Amino acid sequence: MKMRSLKASRMGRVVARILGEEKGAVAMEYVILAVLVAAAIVVAVAVFGKTIVGMFDVAGKGASGQHTEAQSTLSQVQQEQAQGAQQASQYHDSMHK
Repeated sequence: MKMRSLKASRMGRVVARILGEEKGAVAMEYVILAVLVAAAIVVAVAVFGKTIVGMFDVAGKGASGQHTEAQSTLSQVQQEQAQGAQQASQYHDSMHK
């Protein structure tokens, strides 16, 4: 009750105008949280996308009875991962010299 009468007074309205309304602040926090979650998803897909696609490809070929193709795809995916790890290691070493 006291807060309502304070906001109704002229001084209360001036203070409320200076401090701003709080209703929009909560919505903005949710927007910031949603943007951070979306950014984390984008980073995860960019980092793990090729590996996950390769794993599903190998699993699909293995489940359908194409074992030789699954084995060759698995070795190809492992080779690509090793090359990517080597490139990342070289980049890491070059950045820390």
